[in-house]
Amino acid sequence: MHKHITPTFTTFGLLFLLIQFCSVSNLFADSLEKAPEPEENVVGIRIAPPFVMQESDGSYSGLSIELWEEIARELQIDFQYRERDLAGLFQGVEDGSLFASISALTITAEREEAIDFTHPFFVTGLGIAVPHRPTGLWSAFLGLFSADFLWIVLLLLALLFFWGILVWVFERHENRDEFGGSASEGIGSGFWWAAVTMTTVGYGDKSPRSIGGRVVGFIWMFTAIIVISFFTASIASSLTVTQLDSRVSGPGDLPNVRVGALSESATLIYLEDQNITPNTFSTIENGLKAVEDDDIDAFVHDAPIIRYFARSDFRGRVRVLPGTFNDQYYGIALPINSEYRNDINRVLLEFIQSDRWEELNNRYMGER
Repeated sequence: MHKHITPTFTTFGLLFLLIQFCSVSNLFADSLEKAPEPEENVVGIRIAPPFVMQESDGSYSGLSIELWEEIARELQIDFQYRERDLAGLFQGVEDGSLFASISALTITAEREEAIDFTHPFFVTGLGIAVPHRPTGLWSAFLGLFSADFLWIVLLLLALLFFWGILVWVFERHENRDEFGGSASEGIGSGFWWAAVTMTTVGYGDKSPRSIGGRVVGFIWMFTAIIVISFFTASIASSLTVTQLDSRVSGPGDLPNVRVGALSESATLIYLEDQNITPNTFSTIENGLKAVEDDDIDAFVHDAPIIRYFARSDFRGRVRVLPGTFNDQYYGIALPINSEYRNDINRVLLEFIQSDRWEELNNRYMGER
């Protein structure tokens, strides 16, 4: 019996083992086929020309893009871009859904409490965009009716009346031929004398004869030289400012005008420190359009960005005042304690000291 049972048992055992091996092999093959591929790192971006721009084919370019892609090549980081709004860039880095965020991101103490930044790769400042209205003869003509110009003229008339009345007081009795008549006639003669004396025309039809009148005339002649110089400069300045079409000539004027700023931007911190409550806009384009439409007097934002828009989309309609203020430092946003931070900083510092970086600045920034 054993001779027949043993071979049969052995056959069934081998068959059982073969079936088990095939099952395990199939499971292993299925697991290999279903194993997910590793996900690429997601890098958050926000359109902010000339730092981040989208081309017609859907690709991205700009100074920040060039910098990041150099870093990614050097460190062999696989990534994909994903657009987010400004708040989303910082929130994504903070909650770990983004590997990094790049754009024109200003490094601030408040933001450093929740995320890390790389070393700065670009230093700039805030700029002020104001309306750009046509200049010329018509603008100069309108300037004659500006509040500043009219105030200067009224002040000048008041001075002429003051000296005219003063000379009339001394001359009304001793020089009745030239300053006599009724009070209005005498003061009118005094006003005429003060005007021709100030302008050095000197028709000679009116001249003081009394000692008091001549003392007044002597003082007024020298005073008029200073007065006419002051008023000439003031009038010229008033007309120039009018032709420059803006109530704003620098950051010192911002508390007295209607100001706009980008919502959730670092600019709001500066304006808050200056006790300025701005109108906020969701995009830079909307803010500059408000300047063009005279809804606000000035839009404050990072100078290179608003200069880019002023040269491209708003040429001849909006201009940016010369100079910058309140320095801004741009960096790449990373999660706190990112293992890549030191390596990214190393590549970043090497790259921004290279000739290639200077070429990119000249290409994207143009006039700075």
